[in-house]
Amino acid sequence: MSDTVHAGRCNCGAVRVEVAGPFIGAGYCHCGVCRRRTGTAAAPSALAPADSVHIIAEDGALGAWTSASGSHKVFCARCGSAIASMRPAGHPRPAVAVRMGLLDGDPGVVPSFRQFTAFAAPWEAIPDDGLPRFPEAAPPSAWEPVDR
Repeated sequence: MSDTVHAGRCNCGAVRVEVAGPFIGAGYCHCGVCRRRTGTAAAPSALAPADSVHIIAEDGALGAWTSASGSHKVFCARCGSAIASMRPAGHPRPAVAVRMGLLDGDPGVVPSFRQFTAFAAPWEAIPDDGLPRFPEAAPPSAWEPVDR
């Protein structure tokens, strides 16, 4: 295990995230839930083992809701920044998808795929960047980090 700690925060600083060790991988999501949560055409997230992610929030600053898929979506209740998405309880591979935009430094991974492309925003074309595209959820193997 690496002694690296990746840190990030929301826009107002009321919610901070610390990830101990390396990320599993990263990808872009084009689903409607991510578009609405971030206000962007695609949300880049870095996946980390659930036990390596620590969310620190001031009283009343952490908001959350559960999507139809059972994933828990965490955000700052003060400034609205999207923080993370957590797999449903009982998932065989517990993990947390941390929104890359809130990270302060180099996360050590870059997005290596695009998922839910069948639901991409009609107002912005998916870039022709050579990344694998998946019409729905990417398979677990897609999360493997790519060499930079």
